Amino acid sequence: MVNQTSNLKNIVFDLGGVLIDWNPRYLYRNFFVNKEVEMEDFLQKMFTEEWTKREDTGRPLLETIEIFCQQYPEKTDLVKAYHERWYDTLGGEIVGTVAILKQLKQKDLGLYALTNWSNETFPYAKKRFAFLNDFADIVVSGEEKVIKPDPKIYEILLQRNKLQAHESVFIDDRLVNVKAAEALGMIGLHFTSSENLQEALLELGVL
Repeated sequence: MVNQTSNLKNIVFDLGGVLIDWNPRYLYRNFFVNKEVEMEDFLQKMFTEEWTKREDTGRPLLETIEIFCQQYPEKTDLVKAYHERWYDTLGGEIVGTVAILKQLKQKDLGLYALTNWSNETFPYAKKRFAFLNDFADIVVSGEEKVIKPDPKIYEILLQRNKLQAHESVFIDDRLVNVKAAEALGMIGLHFTSSENLQEALLELGVL
């Protein structure tokens, strides 16, 4: 890969799965002790694409909870626990990637985040993870009412911060989101591990 240091000015991070270890299993293992198969069946029914879309586009979480309680009345306590104990779904920071963020902070680069996240629960993450203050701007889907990979949310980031797509690197653990960024002219990096991200950024010449 050609060194593109002179052309790259901005690094845009996804959050969940890249910098923050979020997983509903951290919460639900408290309810399904030694019952992994049963838990996975429940999670598959609950965390559908429709559920995720409702939550990440800013619809009231209690509204979504109520819909699922009606669909699965026998699971009411489990469904409500997601709202009452959402904080328990946070596993912690992904240490290797946070270390990379700290390295990038020392460079003359703009640091931004673009995340599919509920506007109701994101404040919990912001309170817990101090490194979120390192970003010049964080675009949250729940606040904008649009989610990745819709081009509109990338355009919100670029226009709000007066960024040029070709000068920006976008990092995400979902390939479909990376492809959407590339379609707009950004340099996309599919996150699979902190080690691989470090190598990719070294190849780009930003580290």
